[in-house]
Amino acid sequence: MSYSEVYARWKSDPEAFWMDAAASIDWVKAPTKALFDENAPLYEWYSDGMVNACWNAVDRHVEAGHGDRIAIIHDSPVTHSTHEITYAELRDRVASLAGALRAKGVEKGDRVIIYMPMVPEALEAMLACARLGAIHSVVFGGFAAHELAVRIDDAKPKCIIAASCGIEPGRVVHYKPLLDGALAQSTHQPDFCVIFQRDQEVAHLEEGRDVAWHTFQYGVEPAECVPVEGNHPAYILYTSGTTGAPKGVIRATGGHLVALEWTMTNIYAMEPGEVFWAASDVGWVVGHSYICYAPLIHGCTTIVFEGKPVGTPDPGTFWRVVRDHDVKVLFTAPTAVRAIRREDPEGEFHKKYDTSGLRALFLAGERADPDTIKWAEALLNVPVIDHWWQTETGYAIAANPLGIEALPVKVGSPSVAMPGYDVQILDEAGHPVKPGELGAIAIKLPLPPGTLPGLWNAEARFRKSYLEHFPGYYETGDAGMVDEEGYLYIMARTDDVINVAGHRLSTGAMEEVLTSHPDVAECAVIGVADQLKGQLPMGFLCISKGVERPHGDIVKECVKLVRDQIGPVAAFKLALVVERLPKTRSGKILRGTMAKIADGETFKMPATIDDPAILDELRTALLTLGYAKEAEAAK
Repeated sequence: MSYSEVYARWKSDPEAFWMDAAASIDWVKAPTKALFDENAPLYEWYSDGMVNACWNAVDRHVEAGHGDRIAIIHDSPVTHSTHEITYAELRDRVASLAGALRAKGVEKGDRVIIYMPMVPEALEAMLACARLGAIHSVVFGGFAAHELAVRIDDAKPKCIIAASCGIEPGRVVHYKPLLDGALAQSTHQPDFCVIFQRDQEVAHLEEGRDVAWHTFQYGVEPAECVPVEGNHPAYILYTSGTTGAPKGVIRATGGHLVALEWTMTNIYAMEPGEVFWAASDVGWVVGHSYICYAPLIHGCTTIVFEGKPVGTPDPGTFWRVVRDHDVKVLFTAPTAVRAIRREDPEGEFHKKYDTSGLRALFLAGERADPDTIKWAEALLNVPVIDHWWQTETGYAIAANPLGIEALPVKVGSPSVAMPGYDVQILDEAGHPVKPGELGAIAIKLPLPPGTLPGLWNAEARFRKSYLEHFPGYYETGDAGMVDEEGYLYIMARTDDVINVAGHRLSTGAMEEVLTSHPDVAECAVIGVADQLKGQLPMGFLCISKGVERPHGDIVKECVKLVRDQIGPVAAFKLALVVERLPKTRSGKILRGTMAKIADGETFKMPATIDDPAILDELRTALLTLGYAKEAEAAK
C-alpha cells in the first residue's frame, strides 16, 4: 500500500483503521470500539479495554521466547562504561522494583515523580510504575529545585524516585540536594523517596523519608502487571506554558501503546530485534516515546546514552555508538547535528567509524534547517528525515513514513500528515487558506490515539489552550503552510514559547523570575536565533527609577537568578538594560518585532505601536552591545 492509500483508508473509516492497529497490542480485555466521543470535544480511545503498558513493553517478549534479546544498552562515555540488559533481566528488575513500591503503598492511580539522569534505572522506574498502574511524571534532571517543587505540588506524588547525581562532562550534578531543596519549597510532601546511589556520589539519606534503591527491594515479592482501563493515564509530562505555570500533559495508556507500535513499523521501518537510538533525554517527550516505550513495545533494543554529541570525548561519539551497537535508525535534534558539524565540518571524525548499517536519521524538536540536513545526508549517505510533533501529541503529526513508502524529501518540510491527523492551515477567523498561504496550523478533531486527552487537573486550561480559538480543531500553536502536494512547512511559534536546543521553554516563566529581582521594574524575554541551539533567550531589563547600581552587576544577578530558578537548561546568558520596551497602545509588549530586530530581519512597523522611535533606540542598544545582526530594518 502507498502512503496515499493508507492515509485514505484511515480517512474513510478511522474506527476500522484504529481497531486494526489495536490488534498489535496484547489486551487483557479487548476494547469494544476505538473512539469514545460522548464528551466531545473531549475524546478518548479504547476506554473500555483493559491493558498493561509494562506487559506490552517487557513481559510479552519474554513470554514469546525472546528473553535473551537485548532490551537496553546503556552507553555512558561520561562514566567510561557500557552494559546491556536482556528482556528477561529487565522483567525481573522491573517486577522487583514494582513489588518494593507496592509494599510501601504505591497503587494504581498514585503519582510517582522520577528525577533521574540517563541511566537504565530511569526506564526501570517508568516501567515499574506502569506495571502497577501508577502514573509517573518524569522531571528532567537539569531542572532546578524551584521547577521540581512546582511539579511536586501539581502532581502530588506518593513517592519520588531520584538518583544521587547526574554526570556532565567534567562535573557531577548533585541531584539529591536539588531534591531536598525542592521538598523544602513544596507544600506537598511524598510518603517516601527512593534514591539510586551512583558510584560517583553517594547522597545523604533523610531518615524516615529516604530509602536506598537496592536496600528497599530486599526480600520483597515481585509485582505482577496490574490491568488498567484504556483511558487510564500512563503518565503526566509537564511542558512549558505561556503563563509560566507548567502544563501537565496526560498520556492515556491504550492509545499510547497502539500509536507508538504503529509508528515503529510505519514511520521508522523498524523490525523487532533491531537497535533503535533516540539520542534525547528521558525528561522530554522523545525520551518517553522513543527511548522507553516505543522501541520496547516493538521488541527492539533501545540505547540509553549518557553523553553529549561533542566533548564526550569528541564529535565522533554519535558515529561510534552507531557503529558499536549496529544502530539502524538514529533519532535526534537538529541542534545535536549542528554541534557536531561546528566541531567537525569536514566529517573527519566520521571517517573513523563504519556507519553503513544505519538506514535513516530522523530529526525533530525544532525546525531542521536545510544546511544541516544536506550536510548530514552527504556525511551519512542515508535519508535524513525531518518530522514534526509536539509533547502534546507524543509522536509525529507529519513525517516521511519510511515503513509505508519513502516519499521524495523536500528540504525544509517535515513532509506530510500521518494517518489520524487532518492538518489544516487556518486564517485568524478559522477559515482554511489556500496552498502556499501562511496561517495557523490546526488539526481537525478528534486527535488520534496516543495524543493528549487533556491536562492534569486542568480541563478549563486544556479547553482554553487548545480548543477554544478554533472550535472543532486542536490549535497547535505553530504557524505554517501546506504546498500543492500536501507537504507541510512549519514557520514559527504563534506564542512565546521558545526552542532552546530542542527544549521548549516559556519566556513567560523567565520573565517571572527576572521581575522578582528588586531592581527590575519591567522586562521582556525573546528568543533570538542561534546557529548552534536554534534559539537562545535574551532578556531586556528596565531598571527601577532611582537605582544607581552598575547595570553590569544587575545583569549578572539576573542571569544567576534564571539559572537558579529554571536551571541551566534555559541557557540564559544574554541580557541588557534598556530605557523602555516597545509596546502596543494597549500595553502589549511587541516581542515578535523585538526578535526580528535582534536577528537583523526586516519587519513591518506594527500599526498599533505606541512610540515608533523606541525601535530605533532598541536597535542601537543591541548593536552597541554586539547582540544584533547588522541589517537595515524596513520601516
